[in-house]
Amino acid sequence: MKICRFNHEILGPNRIGVVQDKNIHDVTEALNVLPDYRYPFPLGDQMIANLETLLPLMDKEADSAETVPLSEAYYLSPVANPTKIIGVPQNYEEHALEATADHGISQGIPRRKMEDQGLFLKANSALIGPSEGVAVRFPERRTDHEAELGVIIGKKGSDISYEEAMDHVAGYAIAMDMVVRGPEDRSFRKSVDTYAILGPWMVTCDQIAEPGNLDFNLSVGGEIRQKNNTRNLILDLPGQIAWASKFYSLYPGDIIMSGTCAGVSRVVPGDVITLFFENIGSMEVPVRAHQG
Repeated sequence: MKICRFNHEILGPNRIGVVQDKNIHDVTEALNVLPDYRYPFPLGDQMIANLETLLPLMDKEADSAETVPLSEAYYLSPVANPTKIIGVPQNYEEHALEATADHGISQGIPRRKMEDQGLFLKANSALIGPSEGVAVRFPERRTDHEAELGVIIGKKGSDISYEEAMDHVAGYAIAMDMVVRGPEDRSFRKSVDTYAILGPWMVTCDQIAEPGNLDFNLSVGGEIRQKNNTRNLILDLPGQIAWASKFYSLYPGDIIMSGTCAGVSRVVPGDVITLFFENIGSMEVPVRAHQG
């Protein structure tokens, strides 16, 4: 199932939809079965945490739900409340090589093994959907795009084994890890508002048999800049989940941005970034100037 979160001029804000063919079926009412939470609220995204219960209800409600064309929706992140967004550094060999060669990316720091760098976190406040658009915060500095497969965690886990890692996945989405280049800590430069994009919907894990073998590409203004396949990940998806869970508990809705390939480059206000992932779909992300 493809599940999106969207705004619509007639249906209203913050709707939940099931994507079928070229339409979105509004199944927001299915979320009425979620528990009536009281403060302190549980950690994690509660739609994702209760997905097993919600999926059959969404499927049933979609049959009679109001529909809107895909082109009319304003797409938000399909995950509203992750506890963390996890990044995997230099996880394609060709990107690691281009980073070493380009001091604008590496700041002249010699390449380190991924296990020496560790994973990194992006602030939750950076998370947006594609329709919201990237706001370039520091126009005098270089802001780069990074196309990635987004892995959405479905159930809580800690010290997860490699063999059981994929059992903790709820689904997948297209992700874009934006970064402002400079000498500061990576997490600081990647946590700028609007610099974590997820969308346009989540595809449940049962719909993608081989997430480790997906073609993808990113273009700016129609020019292909990044193109690869997830089979070329240095650290594969179960390895990422297992490693992350050794350091911190993973909760429903947590997002792993699994790493980007070669071809990262600068974007400026007025650009339109288009991303495509096999078996997921495509999304357009406008780039705009930051409004203080």
